[in-house]
Amino acid sequence: MSQALDDAVACLRSGGVIAYPTESVYGLGCDPANEQAIEKLLDLKQRSADKGLILIAASLAQLEPWLGELPAEKKHAILASWPGPVSWLWPAREEISTLLRGRHDTLAVRVTAHPQAAALCQAFGGAIVSTSANLAGEPAARTPAQVTRQFGPRLDYILEGELGGRQNPSEIRDALSGKVIRES
Repeated sequence: MSQALDDAVACLRSGGVIAYPTESVYGLGCDPANEQAIEKLLDLKQRSADKGLILIAASLAQLEPWLGELPAEKKHAILASWPGPVSWLWPAREEISTLLRGRHDTLAVRVTAHPQAAALCQAFGGAIVSTSANLAGEPAARTPAQVTRQFGPRLDYILEGELGGRQNPSEIRDALSGKVIRES
């Protein structure tokens, strides 16, 4: 593991908020089990907690602690889209923080196809929060310099790397209905 990846993981484990490359833009992330870190991320981004956040992971197993029940046929359709740029609104376990799921009873989740983001989740040992690195209403950052311009020293760490080459954020679909909520 690289020193930069080690540093990013240490930052996550200590309750920090990091920026890291994803399929299309830089993302902001933190430990989804740390409510103080989630609050810091929402404050940095100037985002309402009502909207909810996405969790990314390197595998379904890393997401399972956060997920409620889903019919087997629906689960198979989701797994066929992963790893990849489709986030699914999956029924969340009842005890999942409203800071993560917002005012919804679902949680947006994705198994990422981005090698560095997947390596980050693997090294961290679980899913991480993933939301675009931008202040609410501003364009998402595509470079470390753009991340720094928007967040400056308030951000704890930037894991530099290449974006995945996609132009648009991940598609979001409802796991029960299959309905597209946000197109990619």
